[in-house]
Amino acid sequence: MRTFAPAQRILRLRRNPQTTHRQIKTTSTLHNMKRIFLSLLFVLASAAALAQQTPKYVFYFIGDGMGVNQVNGTETYLAARQGHIGTQPLLFAGFPNTGLVTTQSHSHGITDSAAAGTALACGHKTYNNAIGLLTDSLTPITSVAVWARESGAAVGIATSVSVDHATPASFYAHQKHRKKYYEIGQDLTRSGFDFFGGSDFLKPDDPTPGAPDLYQQSRNAGYTIARGREDFIKKRDKAERIILLQTEQASQRDRSSLPYAIDRTEQAMTLTEITQSAIEFLMKKNAQRFFCMIEGGKIDWACHANDAATAFEEVIDFDKAIGIAYDFYRQHPDETLIVVTADHETGGLALGNSNYILRTDLLAHQRLSSYDYSRHLLELRDKMGKDFDYDVVKRDLEEHFGFWRTLQPTPKQEQQLKEAYEKMMKKADKKSASLYSTEIELADLAKRILNHHAKIGWSSGLHTNGYVPVFAIGAGAEHFRGRIDNTEIPRTIARLAGYKMPEKQ
Repeated sequence: MRTFAPAQRILRLRRNPQTTHRQIKTTSTLHNMKRIFLSLLFVLASAAALAQQTPKYVFYFIGDGMGVNQVNGTETYLAARQGHIGTQPLLFAGFPNTGLVTTQSHSHGITDSAAAGTALACGHKTYNNAIGLLTDSLTPITSVAVWARESGAAVGIATSVSVDHATPASFYAHQKHRKKYYEIGQDLTRSGFDFFGGSDFLKPDDPTPGAPDLYQQSRNAGYTIARGREDFIKKRDKAERIILLQTEQASQRDRSSLPYAIDRTEQAMTLTEITQSAIEFLMKKNAQRFFCMIEGGKIDWACHANDAATAFEEVIDFDKAIGIAYDFYRQHPDETLIVVTADHETGGLALGNSNYILRTDLLAHQRLSSYDYSRHLLELRDKMGKDFDYDVVKRDLEEHFGFWRTLQPTPKQEQQLKEAYEKMMKKADKKSASLYSTEIELADLAKRILNHHAKIGWSSGLHTNGYVPVFAIGAGAEHFRGRIDNTEIPRTIARLAGYKMPEKQ
């Protein structure tokens, strides 16, 4: 039997002399009702699609210094540890939406972490060293975290370095220079955010004699201070707002950051624990809506030191923290957005420097960061005294870097090692300084010899203008594709999550 579309059917009825007016009217009415019904279905489907694109829970991960080669190098390193050429994918690098991000600041072709943090937080370019200010160094600008708070979401800021460092500070502070740590700490206490996590405050003491320090100022502002994961568990239920810091004993050793993953002891707090704690507390505060920024801050530090093994282990550790958020996403797949990016690339990392060979498998034999190995050697020298001879050093290098066991230093390299040992014993060695650490010559040399044999190159001890990646999964994640400027990321998050942005900012 031949069928006709509704409009054709009406026309056919009208042309038929036996058709009644009622038949035509009834058919026309049914046709109109069908159109209305289909339109309504389209509106409902569009509304449902829009609802799926509005994340209730937003995770914003920033790998400080994590360029494209830091990600690819880590995956190559993981594969090499398993004995094959290729890549072993990180969790976040497998997210279905990817892009490349440009990072230049307003004042420099190569950004620093303050200007990059401000761009990623506030959606504005500014000058290097500025925190949450426009280029006039006077006008404050607010961040996506503030927009989230003002839209009713619970807010958390977490990092593996100090809570007043450049990247986390960009989400709550307004200072002319990133090194105004005490003033940044005061901005933290006034932020009204629900959760902070990191190593500690860098400069907690008020310069005014007798004035309360930042710990007391935090308490006065309604924050509970927890020291370590166990203390957090004891205090979280009764706390209105909370700041999770490492133990006081850990801060006495180094308050500037959590230990590198490669150096970590069982007692040390981890970024994974901080991420888990942030989720627990934010869900307690507002189970309907939260925003959380989490920084892997020491990828950058390791790359400043040109320490490849340590940098790759930091990326792996960062991936584990993202895994905590991913577990949450799997429970709330239509309501969660995870965005992973970086503020800039650090070190000009090159994967390969000769003969089409890459031996990242050799990096697996490094047992300590070059920073911690420097301290280890000095402690060993002071403990052993005259018994600390070059044979002891050779055995120690074999244990901690695999020398003479998995790689053979060249005669020139071995001579350099011996000369560095002799300088160390005379306390006449030239210290190697990177942005966040100072190492004795012997430790720095060991790291560089290992890099050389692994065919890892570095163009700089500072930042570069290389693209950084962005990866995303969840509600609205498809908006993070292609070539993106860093200022676009917080604005896109805000639009997707329904945060109200200031009109004039």
